[in-house]
Amino acid sequence: MIIDTHCHIYNSEMENAEEIIRQAAENDIYLILNGTDPLSNREILELSDKYENVYAALGYFYSFADEITDEDISLLDNQLGNDKVIAVGEIGLDYYHTKDNKANQKELFDKMLVLAEKHDLPVIVHSRKSIQDTYDMLKMHDVVGSMHCYQGSAEMAEQFIKLGFYMGIGGPITHTNNKKIRKMARKIGIDNMLVETDSPYLPPEQKKGEKNTSLNLKYITRGIAEELGMSEEDVIEITSKNAKKLFKIM
Repeated sequence: MIIDTHCHIYNSEMENAEEIIRQAAENDIYLILNGTDPLSNREILELSDKYENVYAALGYFYSFADEITDEDISLLDNQLGNDKVIAVGEIGLDYYHTKDNKANQKELFDKMLVLAEKHDLPVIVHSRKSIQDTYDMLKMHDVVGSMHCYQGSAEMAEQFIKLGFYMGIGGPITHTNNKKIRKMARKIGIDNMLVETDSPYLPPEQKKGEKNTSLNLKYITRGIAEELGMSEEDVIEITSKNAKKLFKIM
């Protein structure tokens, strides 16, 4: 059994979403589907109710910071009480795509962290070109969680780990030119990692140019195993244990 802790396998992202979910179940893969807006959150709740191997992480993404209303916040507040919801995510900050609405991004992120505290749920955090602001805001809240697709420094990773966060490791660990993430992985060790695909994005090197799916977790676990000098079986066992502990599942 293995847990993909971050993927976007639902109809508004992938036309064959349910087929992939069924294939994952056949391969003993459990999925944490991450929402980004009211539509995807609703889709995820429906899929988590339908499939035993699907868990829900619901949230509002930085790209909707100028659009989310108080009504949307109330809706999410109610949805977070669902039994299959195990995290608030995908949430966070991104100054790579736009810096013009930093204040709105921070305001939305803060509201998501407040909801996580209210519901006693971990968070799944996106941070791109915004590591220091992300860290500073997380420090202000009583939350733990996952740093999704973490590609910062090993030193900064250790600071997040002290706050109670795991580093989400995905396809980039397999990219031959990504020395930074491999250095970080060696320094933090397997006990501080989760595996994820970000499907349909960020395919591993072996599937470059294709839409990513959770079936590609094997390339990620193999990449971690090779980098840390471990067996793939141990990587799967330990990262699954980490995910169960963080998200309080199974």
